[in-house]
Amino acid sequence: MSDTNPHEAANSDFIRDFIKEDLASGRFKEVRTRFPPEPNGWLHIGHTKAFHIDFSIAADFGGTCNLRFDDTNPEKEDLSYVEAIKRDIKWLGYDWKDREFFASDYYEKLYDFAVKIIHKGQAYVDDLNDEEIREYRGTNVPDKNNITLTPPGRNSPYRERSVEENLRLFARMRAGEFADGEKTLRAKIDMAHPNLIMRDPVMYRIRREPHYRTGTTWVIYPMYDFQHPLSDAMEGVTHSLCSLEYEIHRPLYDWFIREAEVFPSRQIEFSRLNITHTVLSKRWLLRLVKEGYVLGWDDPRMPTLAGLRRRGYTPEAIRDFLGRIGVAKTDSYVDVQLLEFCLREDLNKRSRRVMAVLNPLRLVIENWPEGKVEELEAVNNPEDPVAGKRLIPFGRELWIERDDFQEVPQPKYFRLFPGNMVRLRYGYIVTCTGFSKDPETGMVTELRCTYDPATKGGDAPDNRKVKGTIHWVSAAHAVQLEARLFDHLFPAERPMDVAPGIDWLATMNKDSLKRVSGWGEPILATTEPGDRFQFERLGYFARDPDSVDGVPAFNRSVSLRDTWAKIEKKGS
Repeated sequence: MSDTNPHEAANSDFIRDFIKEDLASGRFKEVRTRFPPEPNGWLHIGHTKAFHIDFSIAADFGGTCNLRFDDTNPEKEDLSYVEAIKRDIKWLGYDWKDREFFASDYYEKLYDFAVKIIHKGQAYVDDLNDEEIREYRGTNVPDKNNITLTPPGRNSPYRERSVEENLRLFARMRAGEFADGEKTLRAKIDMAHPNLIMRDPVMYRIRREPHYRTGTTWVIYPMYDFQHPLSDAMEGVTHSLCSLEYEIHRPLYDWFIREAEVFPSRQIEFSRLNITHTVLSKRWLLRLVKEGYVLGWDDPRMPTLAGLRRRGYTPEAIRDFLGRIGVAKTDSYVDVQLLEFCLREDLNKRSRRVMAVLNPLRLVIENWPEGKVEELEAVNNPEDPVAGKRLIPFGRELWIERDDFQEVPQPKYFRLFPGNMVRLRYGYIVTCTGFSKDPETGMVTELRCTYDPATKGGDAPDNRKVKGTIHWVSAAHAVQLEARLFDHLFPAERPMDVAPGIDWLATMNKDSLKRVSGWGEPILATTEPGDRFQFERLGYFARDPDSVDGVPAFNRSVSLRDTWAKIEKKGS
């Protein structure tokens, strides 16, 4: 099995199977993995699968996991991204302790490895520019039977430079004697190789761009395919776990390790995470931020961990989601409703219940004494007895949801309409006796009801059956709030599969954020950013750090509608 492609393993636990084999054979004595983000953006939900696998597999085998920033692209990298990445990994519950590394710390050693490979006659300095390199490399082409062929590329005219000349030119590249793009250092492998990656790949390019850590010390920077395996080797990484697109890079990974004569790290690939209605490309997400289509990397509509955290997602829900999807051998899409299901399951256990009204309609209890206020007892969380109870004020005038009244009821409508009774949550049974309308718009502006004092809490004398229960808040005590209701940024199930010639931004949902003004229980005035609640009958909400004019804002994390459970039931 040791010579088998990891994707040919028979079960979803193929990575652990390979590690067990490596330990049993004595190839490695311990397990060390690494999570190697490039600090050119914030982590998104797609990255969580990678570092969940990296950290959890190391822990399962009693090993360690390094956090290494692969920072060899100075044009796009920044210290702020480093800090954001570390913050998100810790928030999700993983810790790398003292095992934090940067590829930029290895620049001198990487340069020495390049010199070593030149000495062996396995690398050369090339004068071809980027376009010429692509032309000489060739490409895959279909024949008349639509079979993919890979015709050989052509050797660069500079491929046979002597070792001495290559060493001299490479030193001059480092010294800054050539312009950007004037020369590159390339591995000398095989320009007829069926894998285009192996056709003399570039190892170093010239870039006069200050680096966020090394400043202007370097004007040549190593390419990812050269840096990555050698950084793994220098850290003693036993298993370099990568997403599936790096499968074709594995022969080059092994080639650089062999030619540099370093620790034999092993690369194993797994499928990347794709989620419906979600963009998981840092390049695309960066454009959303830079061009102002969202309010920043932590916009609650973004699939970044910062955005999910601000929206009200919990680390426990995300880890549950990752555990459910497992480690697959081939790329596929996961329904976003599974992620929402995991969040709903977690928030149901931990969120305090409160009442809030987001589309308010005034209700007046005509037989309630003027000025009388009563405190009703409410359960904070029926799933958590330790959460206790609270008292909420009740008076003559209430706010209810406008959808809880119909002038002419539809069939099977059990809420308020003229002559009908409902129970007010935690309170009394009321009967609708009338309503008022705006004469110009025809909109209902106020309901009139009477209450039965004998029905407080749950009592219902005379075997009275009431089919509807609605929520409410006391108008005299309610706190004004802003609720932010989110929809998918992209209505399409697979937004990244746009048709040729269509700008994917044109497929965005322009109504993905709706702000509504409402009223809530008094307790909502004393909340802190990040506090989570279930607004009864409306969904789960989290207090946002951003408030306008002292009005607390709450992001709807997820609705109460459990679509995924229905899908699972239908499929069983």
